[in-house]
Amino acid sequence: MSEPLIRTRSLAKHYSMGDTEVPALRGVSLDIDRGEFVAVMGPSGSGKSTFMNLLGCLDHPSSGEYWLSGQEVSRLSGDELAAVRNRKIGFVFQHFNLLPRTTARDNVALPLLYRGATAAERHDKAMRCLEQVGLGDRHHHQPTQLSGGQQQRVAIARALASDPMLILADEPTGALDSRTSVEIMALLQALNRQGLTVVLVTHEQDVAAYAGRIIHFRDGRVVEDRANAPRNAAGDLTAASPAGAS
Repeated sequence: MSEPLIRTRSLAKHYSMGDTEVPALRGVSLDIDRGEFVAVMGPSGSGKSTFMNLLGCLDHPSSGEYWLSGQEVSRLSGDELAAVRNRKIGFVFQHFNLLPRTTARDNVALPLLYRGATAAERHDKAMRCLEQVGLGDRHHHQPTQLSGGQQQRVAIARALASDPMLILADEPTGALDSRTSVEIMALLQALNRQGLTVVLVTHEQDVAAYAGRIIHFRDGRVVEDRANAPRNAAGDLTAASPAGAS
């Protein structure tokens, strides 16, 4: 049996507020296999965002272990975590986090600066990633010239630029209308079918329905972890299109 991409054991995180220790995550142990599409849900303060920050190597756990692709990353230094983030993880955020006065192509190429790629290599890879998300013809547009859905596609292309093994998406449809949300889910499902592992945080059950596994957090613990028969986002888009529409 192949090794899971993500393995956590008794993963915990607490924050100090004066003399008080506030637990945000209380001993989470789970595996996520390569190629899974997982939705993480839970109310505000449930620990889901803390869990995602730890998965993304954006923070250190207070205790416990986190293994990513066979490497224990929970003990790494800040610089070592940054190297893991840059080479293994792609991030997608609710509000896109694009540089406003920079073209789509240069936004996508930005992560490659940290890998020492030449300008030609960065531009070539950025164009291929934009074409992968259906925006090759918009490479010269700045974010203000793009719709919200197009901006999120640019953000996904940027996440792909480093050839990650894991995409972490934090409320990727939170700023989008319902149809555009389904379009983004169709894109994430397509990337998942190509082999990428996708873990997303969402508070919307309609969005989680497109994942193959749903994990619920409450009070810093996993309270439900179940397989899901995912809806087909591309099929939903086709069914919702007017008859004869392209």
